[in-house]
Amino acid sequence: MRIGIIPALNRRRGGVYQYSLTMLHSLDELRSSGKCAHELVVFAGPGDYLALETLALSSWRVSPLPSPSWGKRVFGRLAQAVGEGVHREAWRWLWRQMQARKVVNPRVPDLDTVRFQPELRRWFDDCGVELMLYPSPLAQSFETGIPYVMAIHDLQHRFHPEFPEVSSDGEWEYREYLYRNASRYATLILADSEVGREDILNVYWKCGITPDRVKVLPFLPAPYLAEDVSVHELRRVRKSYGLPELYLFYPAHFWPHKNHCRIVEALGLLKQEHRLEVPIVFCGTHAGRIRQHTYKEIFSLARQLAVEDQILHIGYVPDEDMSALYAGAAALVMPTFFGPTNIPVLEAWAFGCPVLTSDIRGIREQVGDAAVLVEPSSVDHIADGIYRLLQEEDLRQLMVVRGRERLAQYTHHDYRQRLLEILKQAESLLVSKAPSCSGLKE
Repeated sequence: MRIGIIPALNRRRGGVYQYSLTMLHSLDELRSSGKCAHELVVFAGPGDYLALETLALSSWRVSPLPSPSWGKRVFGRLAQAVGEGVHREAWRWLWRQMQARKVVNPRVPDLDTVRFQPELRRWFDDCGVELMLYPSPLAQSFETGIPYVMAIHDLQHRFHPEFPEVSSDGEWEYREYLYRNASRYATLILADSEVGREDILNVYWKCGITPDRVKVLPFLPAPYLAEDVSVHELRRVRKSYGLPELYLFYPAHFWPHKNHCRIVEALGLLKQEHRLEVPIVFCGTHAGRIRQHTYKEIFSLARQLAVEDQILHIGYVPDEDMSALYAGAAALVMPTFFGPTNIPVLEAWAFGCPVLTSDIRGIREQVGDAAVLVEPSSVDHIADGIYRLLQEEDLRQLMVVRGRERLAQYTHHDYRQRLLEILKQAESLLVSKAPSCSGLKE
C-alpha cells in the first residue's frame, strides 16, 4: 500500500511541527527495520523541501502539494500588486468585510457541508495514494475522500472559546468544521492521551465517531533534541543569548492562553514580597494581530511592575539551541490554560529541568507527581510555585527524579510500536476494499 503524509514542517508551528518530525522519523525507522513495507510519499509545500533535506529520510518519495484555494490565491495576488502600506491595509479590511458578509468566507463554511476538492483528489489518485496520514489537522483529509488517519491534538475551541485564538475571525467555526467532519469521516483518529480520546468521543459522538476509531499515540520530546548537553554547549548558548546563570524558561508563542501575563505578575509579586528577582526567558513568535497585542500587553505590564529587566525575549530559537536552553534553566514555568498534554513538559524532563505547570484536567494526568501544579488563573499560586522551586533544593531534585522516571515509562520504541499497530488497524479496515494492499510485517 502507498501511504501519503502531509507533515507540518514550518518550525514556527510549534507542537505540530515537533509531532510531525517524530512521526516522520518513526516511519523512517520502521521502514529501515523492515517492519513497514509500505511505500511512503511526503507531500511537501514550497517551503518544505529544505526541511526535508535536513531530515535525511531514506527511501521516501517526495511529491509537491498543489497550491491553495482560488480565493486565497486571488486575494494574495491582489495584495502583492498593491504592495505594503495603507493600500494593503485597505485590502485586508475589504477581505474581512467580505468574510463578515459571507461574500467571500472560506474559513466559515457550513459546518456539515464538506467542500469537496476534486482536483486535489485527482492529484492524490495520480500519485497512487491509498491512505493518508495527517500529523496535524487539515480539512484536505475529508475534502478529498481518500481514507485517512488524522491527529486531533485538542478541542480547546469547545472548552475555552473565551480565548480569541480559537474563536475570533471565524476560527471557532473553521475548527468546528474541521474537527467535526474529520471525526465523522476518518478511518482512524489519533489522540495524544486518554483524556484527549475521551474529549473527542464526548464532543463528537453524535457525528458517529466510535471508541474503536480513536487511538492514543502520546507525544514524545522533539527528535532534534540532544541526548546530552556538554558544558561547552551550555556556555555557548548562554553567551549567544546573553543569559544569566539563573533563569526560568518558557518556550511558547505569545497566545493569550499561554498565560505569560500572570507569570509577569508573579515575578512582580516575588519581587515585592520576597525581594526575589529572577529572570525568565521567553522564546517564540509574536507575529499576527492577537500575538502582537499579547506581546505588547506583557511588556507594558512588566514596566508597570518594575520587572521589565527580568523579562528576556530571545525570539525564534533554532532547533539546535533548545537542548541547552532547557538544560541550563532552573525550571520550566508553563501555567497554560490549554491541554490535554504539552510537549515542553516532556522536553524539560529529558534535561533534568524541574517543571511547574497547570493543575487542570489532562495536564494533571500527564505529569502525575512529577511537576509542581498550580492554578493557572491565580498569580499567588504561580508565584508560590516558583518560590518553592527556587528555594527548596529537595523539591527541585525530587521533581527532576520523578520527571525522568515518568519520561522513561514511554519510549521511542513504544511510540514506534503503537504507530505500527495503528497502521495495521487502518490497513485492516481498508483491506476489504483493497485486499492486495498488505505491507506491514510483524
